[in-house]
Amino acid sequence: MAQLARPCIIFALSMPKFFIKTYGCQMNERDSEQVAHSLVTRGYKRVENESDADVVLLNTCSVRDMADQKALGKMGMLGSIAKERPHVVFGFLGCMAQARGESLLKNLPHVDLVVGTQKFHRVADYVDEFVARKRAVAGVAEPGHSRMDDLRFSIVDIAEEPGSQETIREQQLTPRQATAFVSIIQGCNMHCTFCIVPLTRGAERSRSIDEIVREVRELVARGVKEVTLLGQIVNLYGRHEFPKIDNKSPFVQLLEAVHRIDGLERLRFTSPHPIGFRDDLINAFARLPKLAEHVHLPLQSGSNKILKAMHRAYTAEKYVDLVRRIRQARKGIAITTDIIVGFPGETESDYRRTRDLVERIQFDNAFIFRYSPRRDTPAAEMQEQIEEPVKEERNQDLLLVVNESARRANERLVGRDVEVLCEGRSKTNPARLMGRTRTNKIVVFESDERLAGEILDVRIRQSNGFSLYGTPVLPTSCASNPESFRGHRTDSPRRT
Repeated sequence: MAQLARPCIIFALSMPKFFIKTYGCQMNERDSEQVAHSLVTRGYKRVENESDADVVLLNTCSVRDMADQKALGKMGMLGSIAKERPHVVFGFLGCMAQARGESLLKNLPHVDLVVGTQKFHRVADYVDEFVARKRAVAGVAEPGHSRMDDLRFSIVDIAEEPGSQETIREQQLTPRQATAFVSIIQGCNMHCTFCIVPLTRGAERSRSIDEIVREVRELVARGVKEVTLLGQIVNLYGRHEFPKIDNKSPFVQLLEAVHRIDGLERLRFTSPHPIGFRDDLINAFARLPKLAEHVHLPLQSGSNKILKAMHRAYTAEKYVDLVRRIRQARKGIAITTDIIVGFPGETESDYRRTRDLVERIQFDNAFIFRYSPRRDTPAAEMQEQIEEPVKEERNQDLLLVVNESARRANERLVGRDVEVLCEGRSKTNPARLMGRTRTNKIVVFESDERLAGEILDVRIRQSNGFSLYGTPVLPTSCASNPESFRGHRTDSPRRT
């Protein structure tokens, strides 16, 4: 009897296609863009669907258990692609990869790469290696199985690497992209008892001011108008590497250096820690007009007992005073925050203190999280863990308070002209454009798509939830020819 021929995979001569899905924070988004850049420069093509890709990478988060489970569930579902297309390369990147390491391979045999947070610059090399290996063997593999499924062929790289903070420095920009994130510091030394970041990101490591300025200057030359400086605790930048000058912290020195770049219109940073807000940083808001009128200032709790248990190193009273001084430094500044409810030992009285403080401060918005135990953190071992129904009840109650203060903040803008940086089509309504005010509020409006990437005035007509709706206020020539708007600048860098 004639022997049946083995199935053969035929590859096109073009370079492989890759897909990256990112979970978690803006730091993760920035890391993914660095990986994408390194692959694109080697000729790989980015695609928007994993079913079209030859390389599938999940950049993971470990801050909350839900993020872990989403990434694990997604990779499990991708196993069907591995059986149908044995040449596809699969990889975990980022925080969960760093925390779990080789254990991720045990129940997901199709995973080829596990790459930690200090090795994003190595991903392209590893992908090249696996693409070559898999193409070499896929044509002779048994149906539904590749020799690459053997654990000894997988790569796990979660080792520390000195200087890795300097490798997140290149960007892939889309046409008319107006905003960009720039990583300035990796890691964290604060060791909040609920947080896994020191384990997954390592100790604080800062880039040099010259390198950061070079990256921002190149972004501005390519059309970027707004830059957000990123770090786990961004305002502690350089405290171990660089000296104070004229009683200014390295972070304030960096803000001044970036502020001097011609063509940059707006400067932001996230996320800071209250203890890093010294007088020099507060004063920067009064004297640096490009520094946008928005501060994201994590509170976490309004109870001093819980703040101490969290190892947050400030009191509720000091936090309130800090908010007062920031608001004094820049009129109309927006303040947003992070809050955790249901931390171990949080009594109803502790929660009420948080609720009362949120009512008092009137945040422009807040991200509220139910406490999620993370292994290898002190809080996970604490007594008096709070039951989930109690966490949920407090979460929903506090959301009502935050939503009301956010509604009031937005209502105050109705009827006013605000400065908006147009970012392009709205994700929720592609027929309209969207942008952000200097206070980081989303504005949706109808206009020509050629205004993407431009700064314009918009008259706010309506407030709905967390979005504002308005009408562009354009010079007469621009109303008939939006392309003539390019290069137009609003008259004040310090408007709402």
